[in-house]
Amino acid sequence: MLDFAQWSLDAIREEGASLSWLEEHRFEWAKTTAFALEQILNGKTIILITDEKRKWLEHYILSSVNSPRMERPLVPILSIDSIYTHYNSTSGGAMLDIVDDMIASSYQEESLFWYIGQGDDKRSDIAKRKDNSYFWMFDEDFNNAFTMKSYDSSLDIKLLQLYKLFDASLNATMFGEVDATS
Repeated sequence: MLDFAQWSLDAIREEGASLSWLEEHRFEWAKTTAFALEQILNGKTIILITDEKRKWLEHYILSSVNSPRMERPLVPILSIDSIYTHYNSTSGGAMLDIVDDMIASSYQEESLFWYIGQGDDKRSDIAKRKDNSYFWMFDEDFNNAFTMKSYDSSLDIKLLQLYKLFDASLNATMFGEVDATS
């Protein structure tokens, strides 16, 4: 069975020139994504959070990851806004503690945050509190983050390409084609 880093490189090269930008970042991609995939395979629920500019991607991921055309087990995923509709008005550490406690109680500590967006956006705060969170973050380096530049003129295209690779990675790990364990 291939390790995830090698599988990722092969998948990136298979896509050709359209993913060539990712080849130089493949180790960062493989490290952070393998960590997230291992948690998903162990049954954790994904709580997806995006900044406001990436709401379109949140909707796309939520509608795509478990689409009927997928021939794999369903992935437990939902948005933070569906858990707590007033998340945007959450401010301060005490209120984040309350939301975090509710999530911990609801999922018995079996969840992980997946944040996509600006590193300095307040919507990222709850995810930044957890060591097991997964990030596609812009303009900030952070633990378990795949970092990109927000001013990249091809950012939206790259985000869709990353999701396509993430989805293929999910399939490959679920069906035992690749080992994502660390």
